[in-house]
Amino acid sequence: MRNADARWERVAKRAADCRARGQALLIGTRSVEASEQASLALTALGLEHAVLNARQDSEEAEIIARAGQPGAITVATNMAGRGTDIRLGEGVADAGGLHVILTEFHESSRIDRQLFGRSARQGDPGSIETIVSLEDELFSRFAPRHLRLVRVLPLKPLCELMRRRAQARAEREHAITRRE
Repeated sequence: MRNADARWERVAKRAADCRARGQALLIGTRSVEASEQASLALTALGLEHAVLNARQDSEEAEIIARAGQPGAITVATNMAGRGTDIRLGEGVADAGGLHVILTEFHESSRIDRQLFGRSARQGDPGSIETIVSLEDELFSRFAPRHLRLVRVLPLKPLCELMRRRAQARAEREHAITRRE
């Protein structure tokens, strides 16, 4: 886990690596603002990409349909492109398939699993990766004690525990709100 500014730089560098291999890349963000930050980082490295957020409703299916082409980089918010398969273009399977990067954990782990599920579908190859920041609201709002511990002792098992606890707490609070 890294700070918020370094996250976008790292995401852009991973995108460049994927493009160089001919692998298709889907970058998942939580918000329109985050998708625009990712876009700025990609643009700074001169990487052509498509952004799919609430501002491209009419082109949504078209953008997702192109997301599986060799070297394609697509940035999408969590709700974008649902119900549209990402079909791999020629040579993409040989390059590793669709690589998915999650840039911020969602309050619901189900949404994270849906994003990861875009990769390696129907027997196609694929891979997933998380590039998140300790500055993310999920951690500060739903796991502040764990966050303090992770800042002192940044071990992978502690980071995973913090994420699971934060998401579980957020899911519980949302369930209570729905019941009320």
